[in-house]
Amino acid sequence: MSLLQVSNLTFCYEGNSDNVFENVSFSIDTDWKTGFIGRNGKGKTTFLNLLLGKMEYSGSITTDKIFDYFPYRINDSDLEKTVDELCYEWKPMAENWRIICELNNMGVDPELLYRPVKTLSQGERTKAMLAVLFSGENEFLLIDEPTNHLDKDGREIIKNYLQEKKGFILVSHDRDLLDAVADHMLVLNRESIEVMNGNFTTWWENKEKADAFAMAENEKHKKEINHLTTSARRADNWAKKSESTKIGFDPIKETDRNISTRSYIGSKTKKMQSRVKNFERRIEREIEEKEGLLNDIEKVDDLKLNPLKHHKKNIVECRDYSVGYGIMATEESSPALKQKTVVENISFLLEQGDILCLKGKNGCGKSSLIKAILRAAGVNDNSSAALRTNGNLETASGLRISYINQNTSGLKGTLKEYAAAMNLDYSLFLTLLRKLDFGREQFEKNIVDYSEGQKKKVLIAASLLTPAHLYIWDEPLNYIDVFSRMQIEKLIETYRPTMILVEHDTRFCEKLATKVLNL
Repeated sequence: MSLLQVSNLTFCYEGNSDNVFENVSFSIDTDWKTGFIGRNGKGKTTFLNLLLGKMEYSGSITTDKIFDYFPYRINDSDLEKTVDELCYEWKPMAENWRIICELNNMGVDPELLYRPVKTLSQGERTKAMLAVLFSGENEFLLIDEPTNHLDKDGREIIKNYLQEKKGFILVSHDRDLLDAVADHMLVLNRESIEVMNGNFTTWWENKEKADAFAMAENEKHKKEINHLTTSARRADNWAKKSESTKIGFDPIKETDRNISTRSYIGSKTKKMQSRVKNFERRIEREIEEKEGLLNDIEKVDDLKLNPLKHHKKNIVECRDYSVGYGIMATEESSPALKQKTVVENISFLLEQGDILCLKGKNGCGKSSLIKAILRAAGVNDNSSAALRTNGNLETASGLRISYINQNTSGLKGTLKEYAAAMNLDYSLFLTLLRKLDFGREQFEKNIVDYSEGQKKKVLIAASLLTPAHLYIWDEPLNYIDVFSRMQIEKLIETYRPTMILVEHDTRFCEKLATKVLNL
């Protein structure tokens, strides 16, 4: 057995006042399949970089294993190279035959090793990198969100592949993947770090029980503190009143008293004051036991949405519709032109209150169909200019759409500048981001410096604040933490807005979709 031992780890980014980690200690067996979760911006990727020795820290991290990290970096200059050429830069001791064996384990043709990286899809790049990653020996592997942007089939391949492996930390917000793969969980709570045996569901069930117990204990302590405080106040008032009668009395009105009564009153007052001190000590003890009970409870605020009601029942109607790029294919078109068609002869009806989930492999035309719908509704989107369509696509007149693009690269500037550009109420925008677990310290940063999960939350908050008849969200949950995913699930389940969703989170779609369109 080999351990990864972390002792008194403390780290803070230069210029920040708050520590990302402070005196953190825990240990992990390097044979475990460890799922790693936490809120966006909590420090998951930072911790992996600390393990890799990329940043200075205080404390110690010890193990006899070598670390390697997914995903490998691909620069613009690498796009013309093949994976076979790059793998020796990624892992200098890599052996070609081992990489081919790992690809075979994923059911992937090894020929992709000899294709330029620019010709590989996101899924193919992921599989190639994982094959290189697992081709080494005596390594403890750090895997950072491997299923982002992958379709359902791609996720299944990665899930089945990782089930057969061990000796890694897996950062993921995909609950289905964590349940299938992880045998231990490493969790960044709000105030602590927790290591637990089991998968995500096991951890979540235990957490719900622990949170309920902590809240019950907190209520019990609050009641006891209130009771003791009331009793202490009453005893203190009695003591003060008694003390005030110790000296001086009216012999005519108070015939039952004499000068010798003073000692009796003093003794009685002393007992009352002692009782007050005992109450105060018990109050302090109760407060001490109460402190910290709620520190790690995930306080997920309910989100609100006020979708617009359209006067028509049918929102989008599509009949025998095709989408492509360049010149659309016809019966007389050559095969070369036909290859430009990405969506062919589809039909569906989106009625008010429907949640339509678009499913299909990467590159099957889900985003292209969305762009065609946006264009039909009169939403200005420059990327739809190259689309060529055939068939019938009708949208309700005066349709207002709130759209989330899967691409976050265009986000820049401050939140205030972004809110002004999107015509959003700045105060409401910040309030909603706080509900999505944004720290106040993030408000003054440039959006470019946000994590990918935080950028996604900016897009989601903007969409929720945009009045709309139809919400079109293209892969909104990539990089979003599991707590916020469940928060957004509850929002949609409660308000049932009319939606078109592209999302590869299996549980999210199964729970919410009223209709599914397989492309």
